[in-house]
Parts: sequence; structure tokens; C-alpha cells
Amino acid sequence: MNELHWEKQRNLKRPILIIALKGLFDAAEAATAGVDLLITKHNAFPIAEIDPESFFNFQEERPFVRLGEEGREIEWPSNQIWGAECEDSQHDLLLLSGIEPHLKWRTFSETLREVAQEMNVEMVITIGAMAGMAPHTRTLGVVGSASDPIIADRLGLGRPTYEGPTGLVGVLHDYLDKEGIPIISLRVSVPHYVPGPPNPEATRSLLSRLELVTGVETFHADLEKAANEWRDRIHAAVTNDPEMASYVEQLEQRVDESEILPSGDDLAAELEAFLRDKRSD
Repeated sequence: MNELHWEKQRNLKRPILIIALKGLFDAAEAATAGVDLLITKHNAFPIAEIDPESFFNFQEERPFVRLGEEGREIEWPSNQIWGAECEDSQHDLLLLSGIEPHLKWRTFSETLREVAQEMNVEMVITIGAMAGMAPHTRTLGVVGSASDPIIADRLGLGRPTYEGPTGLVGVLHDYLDKEGIPIISLRVSVPHYVPGPPNPEATRSLLSRLELVTGVETFHADLEKAANEWRDRIHAAVTNDPEMASYVEQLEQRVDESEILPSGDDLAAELEAFLRDKRSD
């Protein structure tokens, strides 16, 4: 069975593939919300779709029944790849805002490798969100990592240090890295005491960092009003609970004493230098 169904192939300009999947790596749905915004703002068009039949337990991720003009319609779990032409950037985008599959993670990773190679993708970036010790009163920190020591060194990213159960994203990084496809991870820390969606501040932080790395406009400023309103709502609830307010103060002190990620001002230039060197190899 061919899991990948091509809808429209275009010659994109030095594309970067951005991936966010609902599941373990998408606290408050902050990452998928970010890719959804990119799809909308860049007027993205469908490129391909990954057939869900091989990858999902439909008792766990059930399809929806909808009543359309032509009667009942079944809406299946979707992992669709979108293309976006970014005129003012050195790169176009391929975008996947989908759902972490339940089954056949190696086959799913192979399917994404096929997309990357067929579309001449220069780099894959997974974005995610994890619940952590982040206070809502501070800009939510984004950390980046890459398994490839050369990429990590050039972009000032960390090397993975986590050991334990992983999700599809962890498997995908291992697979594409061994296939020689450059891949990095960006993930935002979401306040663990506010885990539910939406979290526009977390999405804004992720997109801001993504723009610094890629040089592609991410429209993160469009979320500033929603992020401020979200922060005000949480702050009002916290101030009415002295114990919680004291806890948040402790988190603030920890964050203020730490350094989350190197300055992003030169990240885009370093990325271009790395990709240029990669093409000349």
C-alpha cells in the first residue's frame, strides 16, 4: 500500500519542512496552532496527504461524521502536507500540522523522508511544546537541539540529553539524521499549571524563534493581543490564590537566573551558511 498520495507538486524555493503533531509533543496544542497559522497566513496549498489507514487505531483517534450538502461525510484523521511560497524569504515552506500516529512509526518516518527528498527539502524543523516549570509572567522560553554536532555547533543549539520513552518526533529525528537529512527541534515550555489549550503566548514564542532561525515571516506579532489577554486571565486567577502566587514567584526567580537559548539575531545567517556548505559538499 502506498501511504503517500500526492495532490500537487510544485517547484518550491529551497524549502524547509516544518512539522508539528498533536500528541505527546504538543502541550496546549501550541505547536500545531503555530503551523496552522502559517498555513493560513501564507495561503498554503495542499501538496500531499498521508493515508491514515496504516497509522491509526481508529478506536483511539476516531473519525468524525459530518452532515454536508450531499449527506453524511466521514472525516478521517488527517496528516496533510501543505506548500507555501514565501516571496520575501530565501526559503519556501512545506508544512505539516497533523496527529501523532499510533502505529508504524518507522514507516511514517520513511514516508516523511520520501516527501523531503522528493521536494528537495534543505532542512526539517520539528516544533513542539512540553509542560514545564515556566511561569506565565515571563516570555515562555524556547530551547533548540540537533543530533548532528555540526548543526548544533553552527546554530548554537544543544545536543539531545533525554533518555526515556519517546514519541514519533524522537523516532523521526533519529531516522532522518541517519538518512543525512538536516533536522532540528524547537520546543517551548508551557506552564504546567495551565496545561490546556489554547496558549497563544506559547505559540507566539515558538513562531518568533522559528522566524529567527529560518528568516521566514511567521506572523507571530499577530498573536500579541491574544497572548496578553491570556496572560492577564491567568494572572488574575493566580493573584487570588496566595499559595499559587508564591509558587509562581519561585518559578520567576529560577527563570531569571537561567539562559534558555543563545541570541537569535545571527541564527538565520548561520543556518544559511550551514546549508550553503551542505550544498557544496
